[in-house]
Amino acid sequence: MKFYESLYPQLAAMGQERWAEQLRTTLSEELLLKRYGDMAGWLSALQALPEIRPSRITLQDKVTIGSSADLGDINRAELIARLQAFHPWRKGPYNFFGIEIDTEWRSDWKWERLLPHIQPLAGRRVLDVGCGNGYHGWRMRGAGAEFVLGIEPFLVSVMQFQVMQRYLSDPQHHVIPIGIEDVPADLACFDSVFSMGVLYHRRSPLDHLFELKGCLRPGGELILETLIVEGDQETIFMPPGRYAKMRNVWFLPSSAALILWLQRCGFTEIACVNATRTSLDEQRSTEWMRFESLADFLDPDDAEKTIEGNPAPLRAIFTATRP
Repeated sequence: MKFYESLYPQLAAMGQERWAEQLRTTLSEELLLKRYGDMAGWLSALQALPEIRPSRITLQDKVTIGSSADLGDINRAELIARLQAFHPWRKGPYNFFGIEIDTEWRSDWKWERLLPHIQPLAGRRVLDVGCGNGYHGWRMRGAGAEFVLGIEPFLVSVMQFQVMQRYLSDPQHHVIPIGIEDVPADLACFDSVFSMGVLYHRRSPLDHLFELKGCLRPGGELILETLIVEGDQETIFMPPGRYAKMRNVWFLPSSAALILWLQRCGFTEIACVNATRTSLDEQRSTEWMRFESLADFLDPDDAEKTIEGNPAPLRAIFTATRP
């Protein structure tokens, strides 16, 4: 398993030799097989995918790999079954050799909302925290990012990235199975850091903001997307139990409160650039994600409330600068 061999010299070239050596051990095949009981099965499923050379690759306006004509004699239904072995597919969509992988989230909609408001990514080194299967990382590469490193603790998402990487073979985009708590403090080497859909899962949101700040070089940009609630600077909602059936939701601030948090953490040039109520068209169950989704998380009689009676999901995107 040589997924990460090209990553280590790239990190060393960024002045992160110590982290590169640490990751050589953390991401060794022996340790990953011990840590993740499903790793051997995922590797087998990955190797069972057919060898196909894509005739085209599109990452700018969408993620398209090859066309149906590239399949030749390969059985389309069998290929779909092999891709379904990596269920659930949550972030996307992908057009994979003419197969539409209709993921739970229309992640492209979020991307379209944030792209006009962030610093141009051309030539930038990017860290994507909680990146899922790397969908947004591919869009970052399509937007010209020089280097994208995604971190994602859920192995099935990491292996979905490897499905795409098998055919894209992009040495400048990596997804590694670690969390933000495993990233050394004060790296100060990334031009842009994305944290999307992570903050409300952290027991200490201010610590998370400091972690993100530490990854940025001076002058670097944070792009933060999270759940918020309506209210003033003093409004912070902590669910008394589950939120939209999720156990691990801790703090939902108002936009004004989150701006204050960012200020207290030392960020400047802070702006809330978008706030959007999550719709049933943006997050839903599909044949590629057959578990419960947003329709099951909302009050069937009042779409403005979760099933628990809390405010329905409202997501906002913030940008900020490390001075």
